[in-house]
Formats: sequence, C-alpha cells, structure tokens
Amino acid sequence: MADQLTFEYTVRDRAGKTKSGTMSAANQKAVADRLRELGYAPVSIGEKKESLAQKEINIPGFGKKVSLADLAVFSRQFATMINSGLSLIRALNILAEQTENPKLAEVIGEVRSQVEQGRPLSTAMADHEVFPKLYIAMVRAGETAGLLDQVLLRVAATLEADVALRRKVKSAMTYPVVVLIMAVVLSSAMIIFIVPTFEGLFESLGGELPLPTQVLVMLSEGMRTFWYLFLLAPIAAWQGFKWARKQDNVRFFLDRMKLKLPVFGPLFHKVALSRFTRNLGSLLRAGVPILQALEISADTVNNGVMSNAINDVKAGVKEGESMATPLSKHAVFPPMTVQMIAVGEETGAIDEMLEKISDFYDQEVEATTEQLTALLEPVMIAVLGGIVGGMVIALYMPMFKIFDLVQ
Repeated sequence: MADQLTFEYTVRDRAGKTKSGTMSAANQKAVADRLRELGYAPVSIGEKKESLAQKEINIPGFGKKVSLADLAVFSRQFATMINSGLSLIRALNILAEQTENPKLAEVIGEVRSQVEQGRPLSTAMADHEVFPKLYIAMVRAGETAGLLDQVLLRVAATLEADVALRRKVKSAMTYPVVVLIMAVVLSSAMIIFIVPTFEGLFESLGGELPLPTQVLVMLSEGMRTFWYLFLLAPIAAWQGFKWARKQDNVRFFLDRMKLKLPVFGPLFHKVALSRFTRNLGSLLRAGVPILQALEISADTVNNGVMSNAINDVKAGVKEGESMATPLSKHAVFPPMTVQMIAVGEETGAIDEMLEKISDFYDQEVEATTEQLTALLEPVMIAVLGGIVGGMVIALYMPMFKIFDLVQ
C-alpha cells in the first residue's frame, strides 16, 4: 500500500531463538503489535533503508521483469511446500529467499508481510502487477475451496503451456527477423562504404548515371550526412508503435489485421483460440464462476477481436443462453470449437472439453510453425539475395557507359 513503510525487525520466539525479517506497516508500533500477536518478543524494529547500490534505476524497457516461466516455477514450488504441510507464511519466506529472480523475490517478500498482517493470499497478490488476473482468480478460488496446492499446480501447468505456445510462435518469427536484420546491415554497409567508392569513379569519368544508380548514390549521401536520423528513426518508430498499441482503437485494428495476414494470420488465430480455451478451462476447473471466468479470459486472450467476441458470449450467458449459442455468431470461433463446447455443456464436462480443444490447437500451432519455417527459409534467402543483388546490379549498370567513355 502507498502509505505503508517497510520495517526490519529482530524478535525472539517462545523457544528463545532469534529471528529476523521485514514487515510493511504504517509505523513501528503497528509492527510491534503485530509481532506480539504472532507470539514473538520484539528485540529491535527499524525502518528499512536502501543503500545507493540497492536502489534500482528504472529505465523504460530495461527494468527487471517477471516472466511467465518464473511464475510457473514459483507456483510449483509453492504447491509442493503447501502440500508438504508447511504454513503459508513459512513457505512464502522460503520462496522469497531462494527465488532467483530478484524482482519476484521482492514481491514474494511483500506478499508474505501482508499475509502476516492477516490479509488473504489472493488479496495480497492482487496488489502486484506481476500476478495476472487469471492467477489471482484461481488462487482466490483455491483458497475458498481449501484446495490451494492443487490449484497452484493447475496454475503452473497453465502458465507452462502458455510459455511453450509463445516459444513456438517466436521460433517461427525468429528466422525472418534475423534475415531482415542481416539484409538491413548488409545493405547499409554497402551504401555507406562501397557506393562512395563507385561514386568517385563515376564523377571522374563523366556522363549521366542510370536512374537506379542515381537513387543509390543519393541514398548513400543522405545516410552519410544524416546518419543520426537513420539510427534514431527505428527507435522512434518502435516507441511510436508501442504508444499506438496502447490506444484501444489502434490495438483493435492491428489485432484484426493480424488475423488476416496471408502467412502468419492462421498461426495467430490458432494461438488466440488455444489461449482462450486453456485459460477458460483452467478457471472453470479451479471453481471460478463462469461469468468471472469469461471476463478474465477476455482480458488475457491478447486479441481485441476475440476479446470482444468473448464479452458478447458473457452477455449471452448472463441472459441465460448457453455458451455455444453466442459463440456460433462470431466467425472468429471455428464450427469445430463451437460444437465441442456445445457437447461439453451438454455432458457437464465443459472444463475437460476446453482443455482438449486447447491441446488440439497447441498441436496445430506446432505443425503450422514447422510449415512456416520450411516455407520462409527459401523465401527469405531469395529476399536477401534480391536486395543485395539489386544493389550490386545498380552499381555495375554504369560500367557499360564507362567502357564507351573510355573508348
């Protein structure tokens, strides 16, 4: 909380052993009162001071982050400790000390302090952005049902599946991105270092250069004169894209175009379907009410077109309809998905059916990424060869006129 401070304390337990730790509270008296309620005798309490070396310098885009893989490992370890009979506070204390990610370790320590003060685990986690809405909702359901360890294992499995899905998409995108970077680097090197050499030769011999060569020479002069603009332009464009992506109307437009891309569109569509069905199935299996589960799924599907469709489904379910009826009205949901969900609703096993659908689309994503990699390899090689080869041809086109001038 914003008005609370972090205090370091040293206490003695009933056995006379000394323990140390940190706790967030409004003042020292609140810390002392809480420690006495827990059965400890306070020895010393002081406000925690950060040294200059400990303070973080937050640079946008370079700060410490908590990945889904970090959360998955944390969830599995947490579930194992709870299942082994460790208390919530003790398990959090151990995890805060052994977690390798410093940002996550700091968050776990703050969550532990809040749990020590009597707050529910899910409420304490909700104060930190590192825990997604899906995570918090499932933990809250696990607390209510008394099945926190089982729910945490489900959370870990869901996060691990999402990490694997993202890894497959990245593997499909890596090759074209690397080839594109190579093309830009090679082209820039030729324009900056090689073209000027030919330019001097052309000027010494006189004559009018072909249009492609003139364009190349002008580009070379521009890059050498305004090199800083060419360096800053990609950074400015990326930052502008990130800002525009946060605008709802722009984001919706980009998400819609992303699904219509000729090569990658089907891949992005399958990824969104897999994420939606997996998240919804995990939430329902954890005991989250269907309306809340649909709301969270709409927030976590990461595609505005599908998010709007899920919100329409939520409105239909709220009016008493089955999920399959409003789903069938949106083209973004394939007929097979709608029919399988309808069967799941009829048999009362909707969560199991959703997980089967998710597994199916995971396999589809894997097959699609393999096909894309095989397809893009020769295409990108041809693109790279075309760019570099086109520049070489543009440089050698004046050679025919040079021979005439020499004669």
